[in-house]
Amino acid sequence: MTDPAALREAWGRDGVACLRGLLSPEQIADATAAYEWTRDNRGPGFTTMGGDERSWQDLSNPASYAAYDGMLRRSPIAPLLARLWGGSVWYMYEQIFHKEATDNFTPWHQDTPYMPVAGAHHAVCWISLDPVSREATLEYCLGSHKGPVYNGTSFKPGDPTDPFYKAGDLPRLPDIEADRSRWPIQGWATEPGDVVLFHPSVLHGGGAPGPQGRRRTLTLRFFGEDATYQARPGRTAAPNVPGLHDNLRDGDPFRHPVFPKLA
Repeated sequence: MTDPAALREAWGRDGVACLRGLLSPEQIADATAAYEWTRDNRGPGFTTMGGDERSWQDLSNPASYAAYDGMLRRSPIAPLLARLWGGSVWYMYEQIFHKEATDNFTPWHQDTPYMPVAGAHHAVCWISLDPVSREATLEYCLGSHKGPVYNGTSFKPGDPTDPFYKAGDLPRLPDIEADRSRWPIQGWATEPGDVVLFHPSVLHGGGAPGPQGRRRTLTLRFFGEDATYQARPGRTAAPNVPGLHDNLRDGDPFRHPVFPKLA
C-alpha cells in the first residue's frame, strides 16, 4: 500500500499498514548491512529476552547514527513519511531483534511509553530480513494508537501486564492474549522488501518463529514536525542520547542535533 491517499486513510484509521515490496534488492542489502553492524557492535541496550540466548535485541546504540547514515539516506522511507505527514522527517533510533528456534512470544505492548515523545507524526518501520508466516508475525490491535497510552510491560515472566513504571498514572496494560476476541487484531505474512509501518502507540505483540524458524528484524523509528517531548514516570528505554532529558521540558519540540533530518 504505497498509494498516498490509501496509506493516509489506513494510517489515520488503523495506525498500521503493510507496504508490500517497498524496498528494492539494493535497499534490502542496505538494511541487512545495518542489522549486521548492530549485531556485531553490541551497544548498552543489548538484552536477551527472558534469558533465552536464541532471542535477543539491541537498540539505540549511539554509534549507529554514523553507521546507518548512508542506508537511511538511500531508503524510500523518509520521503514516504514526508508525503504521509506533509512535513519534515527526522530519524530517531534503531532496534534489532533476533529470534531463532524459539517459541518466545513478545508480550503485547505499546512503544510510546518507553520513549519521551508524543505526537501523531511518529512511526516505526518493521523490516524482516527473513520470510515470516502469518502465524509467526508481529500482530497489531487496529486503531489502538488513538489511546489510551498504557504503562509499558516489564516483560516479567508469567505476568505480561506487569508495569514497567512503578509510579505515575499510566493505566495498566490489558491482557490481550487472554481474550483475543475483544480486540481487532491484524498481522501480515511478509517477504524481504515488505515494510510494516505503525504508530508506536499501536498495541502489538507476538512474533514467535517456532522451533524451526528464524526471524531477523530491523526496526527504524522516525518523527515529524508535531513531535513533542513527553516526560515519563521514570527513566525511558530509548533513545540513548546524552543530554536529551536535560535540555527538554514537557511540550517542547522534540529535537536534538544527533537526530538527522532526512526529508
